[in-house]
Amino acid sequence: MIDDKRLESIVSEAGRIALDLWPGAGADVRIWEKTPGSPVCEADLAVDTFLKRELGALLPSAGWLSEETADDPARLERDLIWLVDPIDGTRDFIRGRAGWAVSVALISNGRPLIGSLCAPARGEVWQAVAGKGATRNGAKLEASNRLEFAGARVPAADLMKQDRILTKVDQPNSIALRIAMVAADEADLVATLRWGFEWDIAAAALVAREAGAAVSDAFGRKLDYNKRDPRAFGLIASAPGIHGATVDHLSDRAATFSRA
Repeated sequence: MIDDKRLESIVSEAGRIALDLWPGAGADVRIWEKTPGSPVCEADLAVDTFLKRELGALLPSAGWLSEETADDPARLERDLIWLVDPIDGTRDFIRGRAGWAVSVALISNGRPLIGSLCAPARGEVWQAVAGKGATRNGAKLEASNRLEFAGARVPAADLMKQDRILTKVDQPNSIALRIAMVAADEADLVATLRWGFEWDIAAAALVAREAGAAVSDAFGRKLDYNKRDPRAFGLIASAPGIHGATVDHLSDRAATFSRA
């Protein structure tokens, strides 16, 4: 159905386009705000335009949902859609930090079929196909197998008081890269307690799941994609052995914040 090599080439080229515009490589990129506190830059739009054209040509039957494209409800009638975040981690991108990635997923009937992350500033390409495992730079990934919640490694700049039984590790701005850290056994747990968009997590969630991690929303429920409202409340990606404990630990806050 999909030319795997062509898809890999498209995502890699998208990464190169972004890297050429990255302030960390010396580029002077234009930056503005879509809404207050939500930065966007010309690299977001350049990558989005490229991917929409090339992925559309690769699979013309697929619909399209991207952070940087106006939503077309016609996607809801498609069995297949491309789900794209041109640059996940824009804040790190515009600050010249390496914690950003191009995120591309192919969704089939509400489930991720293919996931790809390209993090060129880190020299990393993450790939997953449903039922066939996940890799980083061609090496097979195996997620954390931690069984004890206390002490679990979590990418974070700071922790709330009730979470300080956990252990902080380096936190890239990209949520996709944080999820991928669980897939690579570089973190045991990633959790969010906010409404987030499908394009932020689809590719990385498949990478984590195919590496053996448990992935759900903040309430422990499975994630669906290509919904009319393309959001979910929270995300948990963790070692399977601590997923239940994570859901329990966050349950009160999840119930409160989801109603806010």
